Amino acid sequence: MPVRPTVGLGLKPQHYAEALAASAGGLWFEIHPENYFCDGGPRLAWLEAIRRDHPLSLHGVGLSLASDEAPQPPHLARLRQLADRFEPFLVSEHLAWSFWQGAYAPDLLPFPRTKEALDRIEANIARTQDALGLTILIENPSHYLALQGHEISEIEFLSELCRRTGCGLLVDVNNVFVSANNLNTSAEDYIDNIPAALIGEIHVAGHRPDPRFGPELLIDSHDAPVDDRVWRLLSRLTGRCGARPVLIERDGNVPEFAALMAERDRALRAIGQPVTAAA
Repeated sequence: MPVRPTVGLGLKPQHYAEALAASAGGLWFEIHPENYFCDGGPRLAWLEAIRRDHPLSLHGVGLSLASDEAPQPPHLARLRQLADRFEPFLVSEHLAWSFWQGAYAPDLLPFPRTKEALDRIEANIARTQDALGLTILIENPSHYLALQGHEISEIEFLSELCRRTGCGLLVDVNNVFVSANNLNTSAEDYIDNIPAALIGEIHVAGHRPDPRFGPELLIDSHDAPVDDRVWRLLSRLTGRCGARPVLIERDGNVPEFAALMAERDRALRAIGQPVTAAA
């Protein structure tokens, strides 16, 4: 029978061998597809091997869906090629932009949530889904300052994108916590009001205080263990929406594979799933 994904980890090159050998029930792995836009070599070979035993998801960082330009056709073609080959059970992208007038910024940049932006991003999601032949999930962003010009709340904006395009939501609980801290809003209210039926995946990650401003400005750094308050928000969300695939993101100060698997056990407990020994 196919494995039902429960809690997954971001796949790192230094962990390929241990990921290949892992046999914990429900374990899955997520990759940034842009790291695998190649025609051959060891990365694709390892991914092929891991995919035989574990579900994969593709979590994009380069489509720039909030840009005023359409997603780049070469990027979409590469993404389609990867999705066709590895058949991920989920494909997701960020509600942000990084490409403008031929220049690419290696960041996920914010934008004012206007009706014009809603129309533009709707069109970009539709182009993406048409090019891939599948539906995608859209991730809520992290916020570091209060932008001017918003006409629509974030939850309303995300919900309307889903209604118009058929896409789903990837709820990053750490992003919710970081944004609420930085903008002085309620993370609990956000978690309680995001439409449960639209949620297809959940992320948790670590964060750090800004070196200059301290805990008043939290950075979504992905380089630390998940904070206790984020674990509580995860339990709160899944207590309302039920089981969803959960991913632990760790992109900096990456520990040993065993440490990530221990954090995975904590995630299973947080969402009320049994922690079972590897088969």
